[in-house]
Amino acid sequence: MASGLVMNEKIRASEVLLTGLNGESLGVMTKDEALALARELKADLVCVSLMSSPPPCKLVGRGQAKQLQSKESRAERVKEQPAKVKELRLTPHIEEHDYDTKLRQAEKLLQSGNAVQLVVRIQGKEGPQAKALLERLVADLSSAGKKQTGIQVSGKQAQVQLFPV
Repeated sequence: MASGLVMNEKIRASEVLLTGLNGESLGVMTKDEALALARELKADLVCVSLMSSPPPCKLVGRGQAKQLQSKESRAERVKEQPAKVKELRLTPHIEEHDYDTKLRQAEKLLQSGNAVQLVVRIQGKEGPQAKALLERLVADLSSAGKKQTGIQVSGKQAQVQLFPV
């Protein structure tokens, strides 16, 4: 259904191709007959498409059409929102259990549609260790996400950004 829902008296066509409450075809009838039938069945007459002649319309339970429209528009708004970037911080000397926990967190975030930025804090000459840790994480997360940026080692941190597959 279109975003500007055309229903009941707002339908301008003189004739409509009508579909019943259970999906059965009721054929071509005048708009007035269709509206009378809709009132009789306590339903709304909803125009499905304005592109054909006569326009196909269907009978929908009262109030149900607006619910469907609001549900569709809500789903569209959710899809339009950009993916959030979540940051996970690690250290180069991470223990295996902690590594597994961070891996699970990153995987969960990627599967929920968020981007993940993995950041490793560096002190002194820990750059190569941090880079190796990030390479291992990227390899382990290859099923859930793909690298958007290369591994960047700069100053006091190394980082990489992953997007969901």
